Amino acid sequence: MDFHSHLLSCTSLRTGRSLHAILIVLGRSIDVLLATDFINLYSRLGDLPAAALSFNAISTKNIFSWNSMISAYVRHGLLRDAFLCFWRLHAVPDLRKKQGLKPDALTLVSLASAIAQIGDDLQCGAVHGYGLRRLWLEDDIFVGNAIIDMYGKLSRVESSRGVFDMMPNRDIVSWNTLITSYSQNGFANEAIVLYEIMERSMPKTSSGPWNAIIAGHGIHGYGEKALELFSEMQQEGVNPDHVTFVSLLSACSHAGLIEHGQEYFQLMEIKYGIEPLVKHYACIVDLLGRAGKLDEAYKFIEKMPLKPDSGVWGALLAACRIHGDIELGKIASTHIFEIDPVNVGYYVLLSNLYAKDGEWKGVNQVRCMVKQKRLCKTPGWSSIEVNGIINVFFTGNQSHPQYQDIYKELIMLLAKMKNLGYVPDYSFVLQDVEDDEKEQILTSHSERLAIAFGMISTPLKSPLQIFKNLRVCGDCHNATKYISLITDREIIVRDSNRFHHFREGNCSCGDYW
Repeated sequence: MDFHSHLLSCTSLRTGRSLHAILIVLGRSIDVLLATDFINLYSRLGDLPAAALSFNAISTKNIFSWNSMISAYVRHGLLRDAFLCFWRLHAVPDLRKKQGLKPDALTLVSLASAIAQIGDDLQCGAVHGYGLRRLWLEDDIFVGNAIIDMYGKLSRVESSRGVFDMMPNRDIVSWNTLITSYSQNGFANEAIVLYEIMERSMPKTSSGPWNAIIAGHGIHGYGEKALELFSEMQQEGVNPDHVTFVSLLSACSHAGLIEHGQEYFQLMEIKYGIEPLVKHYACIVDLLGRAGKLDEAYKFIEKMPLKPDSGVWGALLAACRIHGDIELGKIASTHIFEIDPVNVGYYVLLSNLYAKDGEWKGVNQVRCMVKQKRLCKTPGWSSIEVNGIINVFFTGNQSHPQYQDIYKELIMLLAKMKNLGYVPDYSFVLQDVEDDEKEQILTSHSERLAIAFGMISTPLKSPLQIFKNLRVCGDCHNATKYISLITDREIIVRDSNRFHHFREGNCSCGDYW
């Protein structure tokens, strides 16, 4: 029996465990390659403890087994464990070379992804050091691109550009990653300038630059401009690819261009001969769901020729959260938890859906599920950079040295907002408490703390740029519109989905996100 092939194609945890048991019963030795297959299998199917046991059972580990275990920790959100594994790797001797094992490109790419999630500057420096050393010694474009992406996700655009500039060789991915870094951190003009430089220097027939610039306009809510760019792309004779249509459909979804999105989805295969992937189907579910067409989105999933993944069902669940459809949300979450039982974000979505409707029994049930599975919820935070220092705020945070001044500013802003007609939306409070406490919770959301700090720390009417690691809540979105009007400031909020540009009491998303 070819166990390697069976493990690669296995989609059932039960089958995987059976194959493992067969090996043990037969008394067959499990070498490092086969053990690594089991690590990958258990990680992929959600059994991290079994993956760790398989890893620990390997007497002589190689770089592939270490990479698999590090990737497993990253996949399951145990990022500190991933770094502990990384540091343990350095103490392991490589008997063939009579020296310690060294991280390779895959190690660094996995860790770069982890750093982007936790924002750890110390670990970031370590990975940067190893990455630069590899770039100098081996000219590894793969690693260089990963570090550019890491810094971009950490909002350290200058560092992204620094790595890009020092790379002796770059491909289309290098340019696209840097453009994305600029566009996703609010530097739209710089992204466009870089795109124009790239266009004059990587071939115009490549779809990569077009994909990056279309995606950049999409996340800023400029859907119509994204469509114009797609037309220009066709006029230049550049053939779109799968990525082009993901960028295009996402832009339509963010801007509420439902008919355009559906039309482009049809044209993919009919006109361009591109067979839609699961990602494209997820974009359409998101497009319909955001627009409140939940039944249509569900029917669309049922008719899919491909098996829906957690991204497809997750798009439906997110739409159910926005529009308050608990019953359909339950259906979506049931499918999600079968496919991806360890992604805590989906449990949070379901809990928020229950909380929005006041179903506190459902909220408690979801919280029990999270506790039983030993999952950790990612805390929401917002940050703002003032005078070169990044200030991070958590909801209800009182540890900042200027928190008294921050809360005074918030109370003053709240009074002015109410005079203009602002009414708090308590459906975004996820605790079963009294109304006065709900108002206090909303007022102390992390993005409002960051905005208030920006107000008292920067010149009058100067723009503010806020970064939030989760989706901005509807009440904070409404409140920020009022604040931009009251203070005559532009406030740019980058949440986990897109950019919101608040000016004179309005938002670039048109209240559609």
